Amino acid sequence: MSGKLMILPSAKLDGIRLVAIPEDLDSPEAFRHVTGVISAVEESDPDYTWEDIEDALDEHGYRTMDFILGPSLD
Repeated sequence: MSGKLMILPSAKLDGIRLVAIPEDLDSPEAFRHVTGVISAVEESDPDYTWEDIEDALDEHGYRTMDFILGPSLD
């Protein structure tokens, strides 16, 4: 698999997400873009869910990826 991936962190382990970055974006631009997309969802609906954010990211070319969270290294 080629391409860049981004981890969307969360205070809760089950809230951590992994998304594939669209090929036309570099890493710093993708970080700013994802932040803006998530902020727009949060501002438009105070009762947003992960599915709302996922749909908005999908509309902008990001794809949610399955992953396995390994054990803590600390």
